[in-house]
Amino acid sequence: MSKPIAHFYDFGPFRVDTLKRLLLRDGRSVPLTSKVFDTLLALVSRGGEVLEKNELMRVLWPDTIVEENNLTQNISVLRKALGESRHEHRYIVTIPGRGYSFVAAVREACEDEETGHEERGSGVPAMEAGRSVAAVASTGDYVRAHDSGRNGHAAIFKPSSPPERWKPFRDVARPGSASSPRRRVLALSLLLLFTVTTLSYLWIISRARSPLRPAAPGSIAVLPFKLLGDEARDEYLGSGMADALITKLSNIRQISVRPTSAVIRYAGRQSTDPLAAGRELGVDSVLEGTIQRAGDRVRVTVQLISVRESRALWAHSFDERFTDIFTVQDSISAQVAQALTLKLTGEEQRLLAKRYTDNVEAYQSYLRGRYFMNRRNEEGLLKAISCFTEAIELEPGYALAYAGLADAYSVLGFYQFGARAPEEVFQKARAAATRAIELDETLAEAHASLALARLDVDEDEAGAEREYLRSIELNPNYAPAHHWYSDFLAMMDRQDEAMAEIKRALELDPLSLVINATLGERLFYARRYDDAAAQLRKTLEMEESFSPAHYLLGLTYEQKGMYTEALAELNRARELSGGSPWMVAALGHTLAMAGRRDEAHKVLVELKELARRRPVSPYDMATVYTGLGEKTQAFEWLQKSYKPQLRRQLRADPRMDRLRLDPRFQEIYSS
Repeated sequence: MSKPIAHFYDFGPFRVDTLKRLLLRDGRSVPLTSKVFDTLLALVSRGGEVLEKNELMRVLWPDTIVEENNLTQNISVLRKALGESRHEHRYIVTIPGRGYSFVAAVREACEDEETGHEERGSGVPAMEAGRSVAAVASTGDYVRAHDSGRNGHAAIFKPSSPPERWKPFRDVARPGSASSPRRRVLALSLLLLFTVTTLSYLWIISRARSPLRPAAPGSIAVLPFKLLGDEARDEYLGSGMADALITKLSNIRQISVRPTSAVIRYAGRQSTDPLAAGRELGVDSVLEGTIQRAGDRVRVTVQLISVRESRALWAHSFDERFTDIFTVQDSISAQVAQALTLKLTGEEQRLLAKRYTDNVEAYQSYLRGRYFMNRRNEEGLLKAISCFTEAIELEPGYALAYAGLADAYSVLGFYQFGARAPEEVFQKARAAATRAIELDETLAEAHASLALARLDVDEDEAGAEREYLRSIELNPNYAPAHHWYSDFLAMMDRQDEAMAEIKRALELDPLSLVINATLGERLFYARRYDDAAAQLRKTLEMEESFSPAHYLLGLTYEQKGMYTEALAELNRARELSGGSPWMVAALGHTLAMAGRRDEAHKVLVELKELARRRPVSPYDMATVYTGLGEKTQAFEWLQKSYKPQLRRQLRADPRMDRLRLDPRFQEIYSS
């Protein structure tokens, strides 16, 4: 009887031995549990393909019903075993809302146990002899590896997968088997015929298939530029250059440009793989560059890379005086459009060449403002406000600086950061946005910020909606406008429209934690609690320390009656947020609902102490009293709430369902 053939998958420093069920790194065994090993085997055997989560779970637990969290844990353990950090995706990429894909190039090899002879498949390594892999796309029984090297040939190799429940092909005659020579010849002939047929089939469909989620036609991501030399201390400059180019390229309607919020995660990384980033962001092309500054001179090197073809479409270097940085930006944006073979309208050409200032000092203050604002925390927002104000002082007619100032105040109010009351912050946002629009009516960001102020300061719902629609009309790819408009629609109880807007925001910025969490919030307000919980767990898979997702997951578990799980999530949210009042209040409400009344009353004391140091919304106090069933106190606090927000909160919040039949509820709601 013939002995089995050992099959191997090689990638990077690793080897997967499917016969001995081992993962080896440089010849040394890496310990894995059986299920984690099966997870790895499923991924590498179908490298480049998106494996849906449901499919993976059926493969790994064919006869058992398990929670999706088991798969998430397997992937997390596997990433650690491969030495992959949370923000790296050298091997495994999470496809939000779908599943996972193994993106490293894989070689297959097999060894006859009788002869000890090893035969290698024709998989293509990630970088060998100066050649780069463009994509690996699974096509049923075989995998086609596209190589952009000198000969341009495509290699076909057969993945091996011992577990029968997901083995993608039937075994052919193997060396050392008992088959006759005639049968061997027949098997080889059939294999040759099948390979030729497969090659023809793959040639027709390969360009129509994407190894990851389909990218939108003409989609592009501008990565933060890398800083070289001593001037790397000007960390704002790399993300600022990307932000400026994103603003320019967003004027071209023929392409979808990922917003700054989508690419800022790559800032400060000197080793970002542009192809991996492009796959994560789901784009057709990536623009990356470096900046080296010496005195008053600056060298900018930039290249536009096709993600699908893994090749540079255009590259150029600029050596200029730093005062000519605006000319560099104009040239880059124009040449990117040319490299993408876009035919620009006259209006697009005008907007592409448009400059908002020629004052370099004001421009640098503006860039620093954008850099700090993208941190999305209280400290960063306050620094951003200072920088934008400085830019305006240097250039009083700087419309972009006013728009940035409006943005910073709007985000500060939207997330209720800091010690300032929301009404005060939104008034400042309204003033800055109004001035920005007076200077330049075409700024989409300013219209979105003005919409928030129209709603929360003026109580003008129709005016707010007009501003949102104008913002989206000016820049359909501005994800925050879709995000904030979704919040507006949800609070107006237009849930279907709200869901459509947040999904559009997610298409534009698929890696945004806040947008992913807001999709969970939309599902929560729609009372689709199982779907909400699943979406919020996916968000936490992307970033475990994101407090809003823990907060919303806690609210969701509470509505499902899962009080132990809800309290765990809300305690984690409070810890991560530094004791945000609305997260503390949510914890108090859940403690009350769980029958832990003494602890809920302690939360009320904590909120009152917090109110001495920072604003605490009366609505938060009312929430805890509602959970306790102390309706009189709840209505007293609701009467003190900020009226422009109160009706929208009461309309949507399921925690207020206990009060809805009380006549006092309708009285407050209508006031």
